[in-house]
Amino acid sequence: MPRSQGFSSNLNNRRQSNGMRPFVVLCIISVLLLTFYIREGEAGIIHGARSMVMTVTAPVRYLGSAIASPFNAIGNVASNLTASPETLSDLEAENEELRAKVAELTEAQATAERLEGLLGLQSTYNLQSTAARIVGESGDAWSRTVTINKGSLDGLAINMPVCNSAGIIGQIIEVSPTTSTVRLITDENSGVSAMVQSTRAQGILQGQPDGTLRLEFVTIDSDVQEGDIIVSSGLGGVYPKGLPLGVVASVDRPDNASYYTIIVTPASSDTENNEEVLVITSLTSDQTATDEDVADANANPQGGTREDADASDGDGSEGDASTDDGASSDASGSGE
Repeated sequence: MPRSQGFSSNLNNRRQSNGMRPFVVLCIISVLLLTFYIREGEAGIIHGARSMVMTVTAPVRYLGSAIASPFNAIGNVASNLTASPETLSDLEAENEELRAKVAELTEAQATAERLEGLLGLQSTYNLQSTAARIVGESGDAWSRTVTINKGSLDGLAINMPVCNSAGIIGQIIEVSPTTSTVRLITDENSGVSAMVQSTRAQGILQGQPDGTLRLEFVTIDSDVQEGDIIVSSGLGGVYPKGLPLGVVASVDRPDNASYYTIIVTPASSDTENNEEVLVITSLTSDQTATDEDVADANANPQGGTREDADASDGDGSEGDASTDDGASSDASGSGE
């Protein structure tokens, strides 16, 4: 019996030893493969074999994911159904709070972008100005005006021009101690002396009853094309020279007419409540036209060629202009 027990013990030890050998061999192989995998490049044999295995097994993995998705959804529904009313109420309240925060952050971002645009315009044109906010609009169909939240106590006065980040939107026509009324350039009683930026062709930007803009008194020998930018002329001492007013939408030459019919898209149509604007309180010497500018504008209302304008811009010249609001010109007519 003792010999039999010894034989059985040796046999068990041999079996355990035989079971450990494959494990040790597999560990060694794994370490070697991992070492080779780390050291070889992307084009190595092991990387290629791994990519091939991933490609072959991809359909199976996708199929498994597709099969499991409905069960996961059912599990989520079951979890929601078993949730307590207090938990659901808390989740709804949290959802509403998150929505409110998103709306608040979105509005704050929009306000910051508008303010950044105003600062950019102020810096680009060296405007002497004060910021204000639109707090109301006209309630009738016969006028296009807005109300801003600053007035005479803030140093504002009648005829001061108003602009937003896109360009000129109008000028002040009434002032109270704390508010001011701004007539928009799209109002039919508004008229801004303007010019085509590329050729300096001169005219009056006139508001229309339907809220559109027309560039009036531009002679048919002037060079005007769709897409041309219309800017303020600077004559008359009301608007600074060169501020954007709009873009030419269409140019028509009626038969036997002396002037074009030019439709202009306003540079800015954003005059909703709570939008920030700049009120230009004074003009620098560079922003007003000289007597020579006035004389040249009257003598050459058609402006020059586009090549001449490009050369003038390269020299840093502002170019010629027509008239401004509150002034009149033989070639361009009268502004507001």
